[in-house]
Amino acid sequence: MAKDLSDLKVAILVAEGFEQQELTDPRKALDEAGAKTMIVSPAKGEVQGWKHYDKADMFPVDVPLAEANAGDFDALLLPGGVANPDQLRMKPEAVDFIKQFFDAGKPVAVICHGPWTLIEAGVVKGRTITSWPSVKTDLINAGAEWVDEEVVVDLSLIHI
Repeated sequence: MAKDLSDLKVAILVAEGFEQQELTDPRKALDEAGAKTMIVSPAKGEVQGWKHYDKADMFPVDVPLAEANAGDFDALLLPGGVANPDQLRMKPEAVDFIKQFFDAGKPVAVICHGPWTLIEAGVVKGRTITSWPSVKTDLINAGAEWVDEEVVVDLSLIHI
């Protein structure tokens, strides 16, 4: 990243089963640009990453979801994986946390299956978005315009 992000505080919201590379690669880029990244999770103490269908590394939770305040962050990163967003969309406090970023117009980056959480938060209607192909119909049914592109930016929403 060429831009200096030294004043940016980024929440990375994950539950058990997130795709590890979808956390580690963006986090590394953000950290190298000077941002402060913090893992927010409903998991206690540590949260389990996955490499496709296999368990991977454990990551310390910086902020328990129950104590997280969207107002304390400048941006949100939502890694994918199948299990991660499926669990998060079933937790009202996670859905509310995500919605607060949209309500405040803060940047939200979402990867792979992550848009499931956006559908639950009611923030995709009228937006252009991409996703893992299996999420396409869900997004269309929620009122989004789905496109088959690697990266899509729609206002403050960035989807990879």
